[in-house]
Amino acid sequence: MKAAAIESNMRAGLKEWIGLAVLALPALLVSVDLSVMILALPHISVSLGANSTEQLWIMDIYGFMLSGLLITMGSLGDRLGRRKLLLIGAAAFGSASVLAAFSYTSGMLIAARALLGIAGATVAPSSLALISNMFSDHKQRALAIGIWFMCSMGGMALGPVVGGMVLEHFSWGSIFLLGVPVMALLLLTGSHLLPEYRDTASGRLDMTSVMLSMGTILPAIYGLKEIAKQGLQTWPLMAVMAGVVFGVLFVRRQQRLDSPLIDLRLFANPSFSTALGGLFGITLTGASMLFISQHLQFVEGLSPLRAAMCMLPGVVASMAGMLFSPIIARWIRPSLLIGAGLAVSATGCILLSQVGEGSGLSILIIGYILFNGGAAPLASLSSDLIVGSAPPEKAGSAVSLLQTSGEFAFALGIAVLGSIGTYVYRTNIAGFLPKDIPTLTAEASFESLAGAVSAAKALPESSGSTLLHVAQTAFTDGMHAVVAVSGGLMLAIAILTVIMLRHIPPIGQKTPAELKLTNQE
Repeated sequence: MKAAAIESNMRAGLKEWIGLAVLALPALLVSVDLSVMILALPHISVSLGANSTEQLWIMDIYGFMLSGLLITMGSLGDRLGRRKLLLIGAAAFGSASVLAAFSYTSGMLIAARALLGIAGATVAPSSLALISNMFSDHKQRALAIGIWFMCSMGGMALGPVVGGMVLEHFSWGSIFLLGVPVMALLLLTGSHLLPEYRDTASGRLDMTSVMLSMGTILPAIYGLKEIAKQGLQTWPLMAVMAGVVFGVLFVRRQQRLDSPLIDLRLFANPSFSTALGGLFGITLTGASMLFISQHLQFVEGLSPLRAAMCMLPGVVASMAGMLFSPIIARWIRPSLLIGAGLAVSATGCILLSQVGEGSGLSILIIGYILFNGGAAPLASLSSDLIVGSAPPEKAGSAVSLLQTSGEFAFALGIAVLGSIGTYVYRTNIAGFLPKDIPTLTAEASFESLAGAVSAAKALPESSGSTLLHVAQTAFTDGMHAVVAVSGGLMLAIAILTVIMLRHIPPIGQKTPAELKLTNQE
């Protein structure tokens, strides 16, 4: 009776659920800002006269600053106060959004995007860590994290769709103004709806650790991005190696500090390390999305907006899976639900490997729905395991690790899987290029499918159609290789998860040890 009363008092009420909505909307917005530039960049380039180097910085600086500061901001929130840091970040994000919207030079927009990345780094760790404070009941916390993660992951996929719809009617600056009312809502309601939490026992923020963490993350992600674009070149490889060296120094320093930026003891918890490793693995497969997007545009001939709309059902399936997985996991062990979901994802990969000439869009769309939806239980339930496995005072650090590993995994996935797809494309196209095309045209076609499509337009109709057919077939073969590797990785993670997390009971049910302790009380 007493235990039931305590459990009832732990349950969150209407105020906490409204607070969750206030936290989830900024998470959605920060994710949208990562991908909305895909469609907006051509408009911005024409308006501001941005050269190719400036375009790259406009595109990438936000992600660099976001990923580079997640660990620092997560630890800072634990020390300074999670709500305080979140509200400071919201004010900075809103101000930087206005600055970006009304930028009149490329340099001004790059600076505004950098500020947006710094501010965005405060949102994810602080908001998800606050959820762990607001929802003490495990069932409610799992559902709340599922909702938050649905918004965070869904935002990245919705970015191109949102961008396409807004740019149909308004100027490019309007995509940044979307964030202003959301951050204003957070500022107006945050102090009333959100609790404050900080670790009073934590020491001062170690600035050497901050510098070492940025020295680890920024060169490594930059190098991986460049390897994905250019292949194995000297400078990108040196950047990755520099990141590894700084990473070793960072880990050694954390082991010596009384109040480290990251508590490495978190990795001693099998649930934490398995969940984090599983999420890292499935995020690697996110590179498949880029191949599918290019297939829709350059093989099926769809516009960027129509291609995004074809991928939207897969996004909806993923968001629905993240929402309902915590509810289903009240009756089924999380390990079994995750394993079954990844088996569904692998089935989606099999369907995607059948996409080819004359297959139509239906197989691709259904395959992408299965691919995305099947991975949702791991994304949602593993996030709950990561947050729940960490002590309350370390929740911000745990969340920052979750987010940073995702940034690393996505960059690594593009570099590795992108290289596999590119290798297959170049190998298959090399022996089948028409003999009568100019050398420069052949080189452009060998470089990428987009180059082949562009080059084919300048050739006579017969040569152009032959070149286009060869390039499209070679690219489709490359996509098949990427989804095959992704499917194998999904199955490997499924087996690992089922084995390593088999001891975790359904959400809300207690382990035998906890039941024994409750009975003794």
